[in-house]
Amino acid sequence: MIQAGTITSPNKALLSERITKLAHALSDGVYEREETIKLCLLAALAGESVFLLGPPGIAKSLIAKRLIQAFDNSSYFEYLMTRFSTPEEVFGPLSIQELKDNGKYLRLTDGYLPSSQVVFLDEIWKAGPAILNTLLTVVNEKTFKNGNDVEKVPMRLLVTASNELPDDESGLDALYDRMLVRIFVNRIQNKQNFKSMLTVGTPQEAKIPDGLAITDDEYHKWQTELDQLALTDTVFEKLYELKTLIEKASAESQLSNEELYISDRRWKKASKLLKASAYFNGRDSINPLDILLLQDCLWNSPESRELVRGIVRQFALGYAFDQNEVEHQVDICRENLNDVQQAIEEAHAILLTNEQTTGLIKKQVHHFDTSDAKTFKVGTARDLVKLVMLQSNMSVSESEKGDSRWVYLPKNELERVVKDGHGEVYGYVNDNTSLCRLKFELDADDHLIVKDIANRNVLVSLVTNQGLDVEEHQQWVETSESALKQLAEAEHLIRKSKSDFHGALPHNFIDPELPIAMESGLQALSKDVESTRTETEKVIFRIKALKEYFS
Repeated sequence: MIQAGTITSPNKALLSERITKLAHALSDGVYEREETIKLCLLAALAGESVFLLGPPGIAKSLIAKRLIQAFDNSSYFEYLMTRFSTPEEVFGPLSIQELKDNGKYLRLTDGYLPSSQVVFLDEIWKAGPAILNTLLTVVNEKTFKNGNDVEKVPMRLLVTASNELPDDESGLDALYDRMLVRIFVNRIQNKQNFKSMLTVGTPQEAKIPDGLAITDDEYHKWQTELDQLALTDTVFEKLYELKTLIEKASAESQLSNEELYISDRRWKKASKLLKASAYFNGRDSINPLDILLLQDCLWNSPESRELVRGIVRQFALGYAFDQNEVEHQVDICRENLNDVQQAIEEAHAILLTNEQTTGLIKKQVHHFDTSDAKTFKVGTARDLVKLVMLQSNMSVSESEKGDSRWVYLPKNELERVVKDGHGEVYGYVNDNTSLCRLKFELDADDHLIVKDIANRNVLVSLVTNQGLDVEEHQQWVETSESALKQLAEAEHLIRKSKSDFHGALPHNFIDPELPIAMESGLQALSKDVESTRTETEKVIFRIKALKEYFS
């Protein structure tokens, strides 16, 4: 018995490599149609139908003709629909002999749609109701009612095409909804490809190396096995996340409900396509990367196509591999550290009060109580006070490298700076016994600041005989350490995200442009996490060291 989620093929990597080679062979010489052929091949392997939208003369029929070569000893049927087309031209003529001899209403289906494995119907929406209603049954049930008999239809891939969409009032919604993969095929854009198309041309048939074409036994065996792949809870949550993003965008857009309507049937068929994608990429489970294929399954009009592709890109870059969750955890870490930093500044920054003197010359005089300031000695210099840097800085002295932790300066000089609200003072930085010039000012909130060598403001605090509040300091340390734990979760998640992403590469069916952008985004996010850790550890070291700084 086949276990759910298990591929019984002897070598999954060989299967993936084979499908890659087959897709390459099918698309060889078909300019700017490689991704379309890959998607059509996947649809065939999943037993789903394809709708090609695009102007006439852009090789839509050639795509279907190439795909017939994917299957060994297979049959092909092609027909250009008009409003005068009859069921006989699509499903086969009536057997006059059977009607005459036995009175039975039977069609001779050999060589027509009911007996073909790959079918291409051009200008599909021009067909009459008799054809389309029968076709709906064929697509739904893969059967054809021929007289009193119900014949099994071997069709593996139905490719339909048109340069227009069905009219809103045409009643064709049910058939259109069953065309799971929908691809816009444009004219050749690249100059060199256009030249090659004119000079070299495109052969109708591809050269398929021996052993690549899919046999009947292989096809049916693969269908049984890929059906056993489970839709895991993790993948379901990702699918539901995409569904929610689309519904939100639908509510906010000016498109009609019909243009962004996605039936439950379409979601169910999409899950089968994702299983096929996983299986033929040599995996035994769906990866979030497979979900990106739905950008060609969930639109109903050219306008909704652009919206859906934009949402899928948003999903790919922000949600598929939990990138948004990593960003959220990093933000929480930074917010917690910012909260601690703000609490430290509110508790210890020097806030000056001021008053305006009277007399001929009016002047602002500032005040701050320095009576409890703890005094220090550096070398022979006495009666010095200590100001602690409350913020990271590039050093307040050209002779010091890295953060300045504190400065010593004469108490009377501090009082002068406080009174004036600014000033330059000679003092000592950290444990350096050489004097250096320090520049003090007030910030917009009347806090005393010292300028670092990059001319940035650095808040300072006066060390008093009271020192730090032990309980308050311990709370700051605990909060900052919890922020580091939060960051550790982000680091674990980004490692898992990168592993899951790279585990699905290379991908046989997705245009490489989007995975390349995802790779770049994951690398940038990983670097952001790394830089946040460096920054966080530095801040935590400073917070823990405050006890020493204020001693």
